[in-house]
Amino acid sequence: MIDLQGIHKSYPVGKGKLHVLKGIDLHIGAGEMVSIMGSSGSGKSTLMNVMGILDDYDEGEYLLDRHRIRNLSERKAAGYRNKLLGFVFQSFNLIPFKNAMENVALPLYYQGVPRRKRNEIALTYLEKVGLVDWAEHRPSELSGGQQQRVAIARALISEPKVILADEPTGALDTTTSYEVMAVLRDINREGTSIVIVTHEHDISHMTDRLIHLTDGRIESDEPVPSPVDPRSVAAAAPGVAESA
Repeated sequence: MIDLQGIHKSYPVGKGKLHVLKGIDLHIGAGEMVSIMGSSGSGKSTLMNVMGILDDYDEGEYLLDRHRIRNLSERKAAGYRNKLLGFVFQSFNLIPFKNAMENVALPLYYQGVPRRKRNEIALTYLEKVGLVDWAEHRPSELSGGQQQRVAIARALISEPKVILADEPTGALDTTTSYEVMAVLRDINREGTSIVIVTHEHDISHMTDRLIHLTDGRIESDEPVPSPVDPRSVAAAAPGVAESA
């Protein structure tokens, strides 16, 4: 699904360059759930941006679902993103003046789907993440966990083959984080590949494979021996979580 070979990426800094990715070789297969960890400055965000076709690279080759991704026009890049990728962010990135249904339906608006049809489809995805009863609520009326579920439903509505999640639990309390991870795991079991950038070790151990980046290179890439079931951990977590 994702194949990176010899990926290098630098950014201009003054009269020089900052070499961020230094020969990344990475394969993520269909249906995998992978986490990427690394300290600040290790290249996690840059790697996510390259995989998400949000940034180009300098050297190497990137194949996404067998499509070569390099030097694309913005229109073609947007086409691949809309067709193949879904994005989930730490800050949710919901539009505050639109309700949950309208936020979820937004990708279909850009695809030219009529309003009634896209809202009907949005409701099915809100049901999928357990929020159909909150369809008319704006983001300010939802908890952090609920907002992230809306964001996940929005990422799913175009039926992407890969979801890229950048610190999806970073703004949530522990129990709510596990509940959001349970939703992502359910989606993964239906066949969608999921790549999660995280700094939280407990979250990384809820995935099937853990990649460590150090100074722009892959330091390790190993299967998680016994992935934790986020749903069972959420049920046993202490304390009172916000409504998720």
